[in-house]
Amino acid sequence: MAGGFRRGNRQRLPKLEGRGELEALEREGPFKEWLGMPDLYRYHLVVEGEKYSYQTEDGELPVKVGDKVVFRYKETKGGNWIDRNSLGKAIDPSEYQ
Repeated sequence: MAGGFRRGNRQRLPKLEGRGELEALEREGPFKEWLGMPDLYRYHLVVEGEKYSYQTEDGELPVKVGDKVVFRYKETKGGNWIDRNSLGKAIDPSEYQ
């Protein structure tokens, strides 16, 4: 089987990366999209003055206000959406011991 075959010769857009200090965090939910699907929580984050949205099954995020965070995101008509499982704390090598 041939893998990685794409129609056309379009270049893939690179993922956008965001990083900075988490200034605000707000949670909505849980939401039940359809029967059998786990509860989803929507988070609204403000990082360096920019607003982002994040959706996950986790009731708590691994980051808190004041942490330096890093993530991948995409720009949509509805705003900036953080990719699933890409949100985490940024580690500064100079502070790591």
